[in-house]
Amino acid sequence: MLKPDYLIVGSGLTGSAIARTLADAGRDVLIVDRRDHIGGNVHDHKHDSGITVHTYGPHYFRTNSDRIWDFVTRFAEFFKYEASLKTLVDGQHENWPIAASYIAQHIGTDWQPEFTGTPTNFEEAALSLMPRVIYEKFIKEYNEKQWGVPAHTLSADLCKRFDVRADDNPILKPDCKHQGIPLLGYAHLMQQMVQGLPIELNFDYLDRKKEVEAQKLTIFTGPIDAAFDYKLGKLKYRGQQRKHTFLPDTPGAGADRAQPCGQVNTPMHSQGKAIRTLEWKHMMHPAEAKPITGTLLTTETPFTPTDSAQYEYPFPDSENAQLYRQYRKLADDTQDLLVCGRLGEYRYFDMDQAIARAMLLAERILNDDPDADRLPNG
Repeated sequence: MLKPDYLIVGSGLTGSAIARTLADAGRDVLIVDRRDHIGGNVHDHKHDSGITVHTYGPHYFRTNSDRIWDFVTRFAEFFKYEASLKTLVDGQHENWPIAASYIAQHIGTDWQPEFTGTPTNFEEAALSLMPRVIYEKFIKEYNEKQWGVPAHTLSADLCKRFDVRADDNPILKPDCKHQGIPLLGYAHLMQQMVQGLPIELNFDYLDRKKEVEAQKLTIFTGPIDAAFDYKLGKLKYRGQQRKHTFLPDTPGAGADRAQPCGQVNTPMHSQGKAIRTLEWKHMMHPAEAKPITGTLLTTETPFTPTDSAQYEYPFPDSENAQLYRQYRKLADDTQDLLVCGRLGEYRYFDMDQAIARAMLLAERILNDDPDADRLPNG
């Protein structure tokens, strides 16, 4: 029987950042993870060609927080990478977010929202913010492919504010102070984050509970419904099926590139079931990518997984939101258990958000710990 003070179930960003913070404060921790590698979905690997692939989809690290940037750069050196995305519309690579010049050219500058009032679903929310032409060409079918249901059945909360780039800036998040990708990769970043901490891989906590017992707190970062053996029913998730294609010859964008940028969205049903194509050489340090001949493309096609190891996106509708709230009450009422993270809180976190949340939770844990005085460095 393993008996750490703090048991962290899952080595993704939330679990690893909490574990690191607790260990830095002198606490006894143990991380267990059912996968054979640490880091959860924050992971990458080398293709046979030498190209670095983000195993579970593209990860663009960005934050405006100096504290979060200082935290991640403790464990890895980053090279600057500002993600630039395109959407393939009418055979042309258009900026995403949308350029003001596209609106002016195809719609004009004098348009009014089609929907007024309080939106009750995703489609109404979108049409309250943007012209129908934009909604139908860029957004409607993309989200139907992503979630597998008609757009009008999705939550209004899913629709973000309509972002038009008056200066046609192609960078996804131009105002973020810190942006980059770890020079030695995300797997290396996560390995360094938990360096020196006790870790048990290939350890499915839900099947092996009798082998481990937290003396103070279990921090569970897996699916919240799985933590309670699905007693209230299963929450719905979407994942991505990924297909890799290596092109030894790459006519197209030049310099062994087939696309103009690392991510090209394909939003229409007529373009197939995939929602985007990724070209990884764009996301490598130029000095590392330059000697490699050929390029690697990955298509991502959404599906509904039955294996929780493939869960990526909580499902944005009212039915699942209500079920989550019931599970959250169970979790909050369970002594010596903290259920958190992307799967545990049934919400999608960007990487900096996951770290910020982990820092907040770690502070609360230490403040509640009778052995704790304060976090290191305040």
